[in-house]
Amino acid sequence: MPIRIDNDLPVKKILEEENIFVMDARRALSQDIRPLEVVILNLMPLKEDTELQLLRSLANTPIQVNITFIRTGTYEPKNVARKHLERFYTTFEEIKQYRFDGMIITGAPVEKLKFEEVEYWKELTEIMDWSEKNVTSTLHICWGAQAGLYYRYGVHKYELPKKFSGIYKHYTFHKKTPLVRGFDDSFFVPQSRYTGVRKEEIVKNDKLEIVSESDITGPYLIIAEEGKNIFVTGHPEYDTVTLDQEYRRDIERGLEPEIPYHYYPDDDPAKKPIKSWRCHANTLFFNWLNYYVYQVTPYVL
Repeated sequence: MPIRIDNDLPVKKILEEENIFVMDARRALSQDIRPLEVVILNLMPLKEDTELQLLRSLANTPIQVNITFIRTGTYEPKNVARKHLERFYTTFEEIKQYRFDGMIITGAPVEKLKFEEVEYWKELTEIMDWSEKNVTSTLHICWGAQAGLYYRYGVHKYELPKKFSGIYKHYTFHKKTPLVRGFDDSFFVPQSRYTGVRKEEIVKNDKLEIVSESDITGPYLIIAEEGKNIFVTGHPEYDTVTLDQEYRRDIERGLEPEIPYHYYPDDDPAKKPIKSWRCHANTLFFNWLNYYVYQVTPYVL
């Protein structure tokens, strides 16, 4: 997918070096098509890392996509330069008069807080309310998925006995469901979270359908209302080294983390991690954009 992003966005150079197709404004305007408009609410603390991860996975279909990054207006991020936020991000207040084809709500490191205790919870619920009429399909990732399931459908999160950290095997159901079209019978997904959602609570809600899960980490892909809302409880967008960085960060903080599951060769943190999930991650984002956004969004927003 040719993704259209700001020419000055720092990750643009990295994407081009990785042979990922990005398009500048001049070339985009020369194509006689309407691009998809996708807004990304980036709640992760390391914003540039998340930008790069998501743009990698969004760059794999022939559809032209315009990306708009937004941040919370009620909470000031502490781990990104103010200049970067001012240059490449806008706020919900500045875009709420527009409509979008797709939206991504990322995870956030606030799992151990009750949802209502999160500083920007009220703003997030306003954005989710707005998306019901102004976004064709919303993809929620990790904590964003838990927040969406809770606010939209009353599914509660619970604290895990220990953190899920590592690469876990997952399985698909209903293989004719477009979201998992092209998936293998089993595939791997990075997980990094302290909380989860219970399968029983999802199954009893008629508006929700689980289409993929793990024997260890539970429900993974959940579809609501024919794809109006989609929930991804893991981190398919993660880079090869992301879990390694989190593991070493937690060691420095004195948290005594366990070695990420099925991540390092021979479970040896001295060895380079093996990337085993990228193909399915790319397929997931492709399927979402194609079947739940492009195929159903109105031509005129």
